[in-house]
Amino acid sequence: MCGRFSLTQSGEAIAQTFQLPDIPDLTPRYNIAPSQQVATILQQTGREFRWMQWGLIPSWAKDPKIGNKLINARAETLAEKPSFRNAFKRRRCLVIADGFYEWQKLEKRKQPYYIKMQNGKPFAFAGLWESWQASPKEAIVSCTIVTTAANSLMKPIHDRMPVILSLDECDRWLDSSVSEPQVLQSLLKPYNSEAMQAIPVSSTVNSPANERAECINPL
Repeated sequence: MCGRFSLTQSGEAIAQTFQLPDIPDLTPRYNIAPSQQVATILQQTGREFRWMQWGLIPSWAKDPKIGNKLINARAETLAEKPSFRNAFKRRRCLVIADGFYEWQKLEKRKQPYYIKMQNGKPFAFAGLWESWQASPKEAIVSCTIVTTAANSLMKPIHDRMPVILSLDECDRWLDSSVSEPQVLQSLLKPYNSEAMQAIPVSSTVNSPANERAECINPL
């Protein structure tokens, strides 16, 4: 799964990497947690940066708290699950990050790891989004991060990992003309482990209240 991640890059770096027409206003985030606002990219008439609440609330939901259980969506069942299948066809997005956390189960504790690219550059998780009408005048736009089986780097830590898309794959994931499940499923695979690194970090990250650079410092 993916329950925490970071985005510490500048708005300029994000705009350049993902070909945004405008530079987003970003501040470094070291411990992004569910229910918080996350940076996403949509493809409308062009690429559009947008803030969304992390934890997908289906349009048919009666209670927005369902989003707390839908921070991740398994790639293998997107086309089947009522919570995700319509968004899988029509409402796909990129969730922007430059690292994420996972916890390795040890005998008496869990060791957090910070996973990022070897080159330190930002990247995109495959995401789905929905708009839920909170009131006649207010809508909550929310998203989920798609997960898949772990690659060889992640397997000793956890059996799942977020789907990370290459820049070419980002174009196909956002393409609204593509809706065939088999075509989309081909993008939802483990990322190349040789391009990534996993760094043990302190338990500071365990609490979402800790939003500081110490979270990503190697032990």
